[in-house]
Amino acid sequence: MGHLQRMRSVWKCVLFVPITLCAIYLIPASVKLFIGFLPMEKCHLESAKMLNLDSSVDASLNLQSRPDVLTCTYWKAAIIWEGMFDPRLYDEMHKMRGSSVALTVFAVGRYLDAYLHTFLNSSEQHFMVGLPVTYYVFTDMPEKVPNIKLSPLRSMKVIKVEKNSRWQDVSMMRMKSISDVIESDIRHHCTHVFCFDVDQVFTGRFGSEALGDSVALLHAHYYRLPKHLYTYDRNPNSKAYMETGDFYYHAAIFGGSWKNVKALTEACYQGIMEDKQNNVEALWHDESHLNKYMLLHKPSKVLSPEYCWDTSIGFRRDIQVTRLLWAPKYYDTLRTP
Repeated sequence: MGHLQRMRSVWKCVLFVPITLCAIYLIPASVKLFIGFLPMEKCHLESAKMLNLDSSVDASLNLQSRPDVLTCTYWKAAIIWEGMFDPRLYDEMHKMRGSSVALTVFAVGRYLDAYLHTFLNSSEQHFMVGLPVTYYVFTDMPEKVPNIKLSPLRSMKVIKVEKNSRWQDVSMMRMKSISDVIESDIRHHCTHVFCFDVDQVFTGRFGSEALGDSVALLHAHYYRLPKHLYTYDRNPNSKAYMETGDFYYHAAIFGGSWKNVKALTEACYQGIMEDKQNNVEALWHDESHLNKYMLLHKPSKVLSPEYCWDTSIGFRRDIQVTRLLWAPKYYDTLRTP
C-alpha cells in the first residue's frame, strides 16, 4: 500500500506540479543534505544599528553572530536566527509597550479533529509567552473546538465560517475572513496579528523577537536554493504573476501590525477575486499572492526557517533550534470531500 500511495503521489506531481517542485519532492535525503551546504549570501551591514529598525530593541541584534547564514536583507530588514537576539530584551520592551497579539488559525472540516487540539496546546507552551494573546479560531464546526486551559492574559474567540467545497478555496478565502475580523474586532484589542496554518506544532520559543510591522517567513524548502528555482506564479494572466523576487515566503505564517496585516489580506483577496473573474487560479493560491504582495511591499522583518521547519528535509547545520514544526500531512484523507 505504501508503494502504491507513493506512485500515486509521483503521478500527481508529474501531471499537476511544476518540474522544480517535483524534483524537490522526489530527491533523496542525501541530495537534500547536499542542498544544505549551498552557500547563502551574507549580510552586508556591520551593525544592527544600520537596519531600518522595526523597534529600538532591534538595534541589539548581533548580525555577525551567525556567519553561516544571511541575517539581513538588501533593504535592511533583519532575518531572525537563533543566537542573534536576547529574548529578555525583547520581552521587556514589548511588555513595557503593552504589545498584544491576535493569533488567527483556520480549522475547517477534518483539519479540526486532526490538528487543532495539538496546535493550541503547543501554542500555550511556546507562543508569545508572557504577552496577552487572543486566539481567533475560524471553523465550520464551533461546537467541536476543544476546551483548552488557557494561561492568564490569554483568551479565545471562535468564528464560524462556511466550508468551501475545495480546499484551495478555504485557503484563499481566509484572506477575506482575516481582513473582516481585523476590522470588526482585532484592531480594537491587539497591536499585532499572526496568521498560522493549523497543521503545525510549536516546539520551542516563538516569542516577541518575531513581532514587527510586517513579518514574512522564509520557506524551509527554498531558502538555500537559487532564485530561478523558486516556484512563483509565472502565469502573466494572474495577479500573482512574478518573473523573479527577493525570497520565497511561506504562507503558513505571516504577521505584523494589525494595519499591515489588514492591508496584506485585503490586497491578496482582491488579487484572488480578480483572478477568479478571469478564470485564473494562482499556482500556490494565497501563497502566490502573498509572495507578490511582499515583493511590492517589503517586509520589515523576516523569520528564518527555524520558525516553521519540515523535519523531512533532514539535518541542517544552520537550524540550531526548531520553534514550529510541520505536522504530518494527510492530504489524501483531509482534502477529500
